Amino acid sequence: MATRDRAAFAEFVTARSGALHRAAYLMVGDVGLAQDLVQEALTKTYVAWPRLRDTANAEAYTRKVITNTALTWFRRKGWYGEQPAAELPEDTDHGHADHVAARTSLMDALAQLPPRQRAAIVLRFYDDLTEAQTAAAMDCAVGTVKSQVSAGLAKLRALLGDAVDLADLMPAGGAA
Repeated sequence: MATRDRAAFAEFVTARSGALHRAAYLMVGDVGLAQDLVQEALTKTYVAWPRLRDTANAEAYTRKVITNTALTWFRRKGWYGEQPAAELPEDTDHGHADHVAARTSLMDALAQLPPRQRAAIVLRFYDDLTEAQTAAAMDCAVGTVKSQVSAGLAKLRALLGDAVDLADLMPAGGAA
C-alpha cells in the first residue's frame, strides 16, 4: 500500500474507531469482544483499502464486516445472551440518574434480542443508517431489515413497556 493510502487509512481509523467500537459493543455486549471485532474489521478494511476509494465506502465496508463477523461469532459459539463480567464498564454519562437507569434497562433488554434483530436495531437506530444501508451492512434484503427491526422493537416493548426510547442508545453528546 502506498504511503498516501496508509496515511488516509490511519486518518480513517482515528476519526471513526470510537463510533465503530461503540456500535460493535452494542452488538456483542462485551468490551473485549467489541475490541476484537473492531480490530478484525479494521484489518479486513486495511486489506481492501486500495479499492474502497473514499471514507464513506470504507465506513460502510467496515460496518458490514463488523456486522457479518458478529453474526458469524454468534452462530459459531451459539451465544445469544449477555456474558457476566466481574466489573461494570465505566459509565461516561454523568447525566441524570433516571437517564442512566433507562439506558441500563435498554442495554439489558437489547442483550436479550437474537443477534440479527440486535444488529438491525443497532444499525438503524444507533448508527442511524437507512433501511437500504442496513440491508447492505447485514447482507440481506430491505424486507428482512424491516421484519428484524419490527420483531426487535416488539420484543424490546415486551421487555420494557411501550415507552421504549432508543435515544438512550445514543452516546452522550449526540450521534456517533
